[in-house]
Amino acid sequence: MDVLSEVLKVVRLDAAVFFNCEFSAPWCFYSPKAPLAVPLLSPGASRLIIYHMLVDGRAYLRVEDGERVELRPGDIVTLPHGQGHFIGNGDTEEFIDGRNALPGLLARGLELVRAGGGGEPSLFICGFLACDGDLCHGFFKTLPPVVKVNVRDDDSGRWLENSLKFSVQEAAAGRDGSKAMLAKLSELAFIETLRRFVRELPAEQTGWLAGARDPAVGRALALLHQDHARPWTISELATEVGLSRSALADRFRHYLGEPPMAYLTNWRLLLGARLLASTNRSVADVAGEVGYESEASFNRAFKRKYGEPPARYRGSTRSGNAASR
Repeated sequence: MDVLSEVLKVVRLDAAVFFNCEFSAPWCFYSPKAPLAVPLLSPGASRLIIYHMLVDGRAYLRVEDGERVELRPGDIVTLPHGQGHFIGNGDTEEFIDGRNALPGLLARGLELVRAGGGGEPSLFICGFLACDGDLCHGFFKTLPPVVKVNVRDDDSGRWLENSLKFSVQEAAAGRDGSKAMLAKLSELAFIETLRRFVRELPAEQTGWLAGARDPAVGRALALLHQDHARPWTISELATEVGLSRSALADRFRHYLGEPPMAYLTNWRLLLGARLLASTNRSVADVAGEVGYESEASFNRAFKRKYGEPPARYRGSTRSGNAASR
């Protein structure tokens, strides 16, 4: 069972390509931290992840106060925690500050932008992925500051790169449907990055993505996400995955730091919180939707997690959203 697909069905990814650029050495571009880019790229998003694909040439990426990562053609480098970062090639103390340059660059659409010192060229396609930060937190929190994968080592990766390049050209020319196609490809680029990252994780790695790769824990996660409202017990879940209750609990805790039923409770409450904030459904309906047998039990669990009952949470969340607009 594909647990990553089950989660991605729920988190409502919003993706796009926003920048098509050719820089010539020496050059350096500063990409601001994600919260500063949210109003420009995806207003209202609670989490923004920026990625860069190096199509041709050489470059480096350096997160603020972090190590320098060398890039080669076919690399997709992703910043899952949204830190500000520098991208460049060659020695220069000057840099293009994205905090000031982004509005003008975005106004040009996907027209190829050229800048730099006139030397060796580096061609980039840059995109972003926006999602519900709370729902995505579980499988993002153990990711490193920079995730780099190369997509030129197999046919599927080369297809993805060529499709992105073609679609960017179509969008720059104003072809019908090209922006929708780019949004899907941008989402696919992020998913492909996660797939390749998981595939290359060391055997001793822990965390959500490592657990998803484990046959038993991955199947348990998929079942819980696929049917979160089912009245699961640890015995039923263990039977489904072919382990004893204690073996499943130990293995689940090893990867995710908590037992399966605690994980399920947290996921149900996250889903409930989103429904409260985004719909007018009654608290009783929301409780049933996420797997609680009674409104009272949902109220108690919700207040333990969020510090206030569901109805008050709905009001305060909507007031906060209105104030931020």
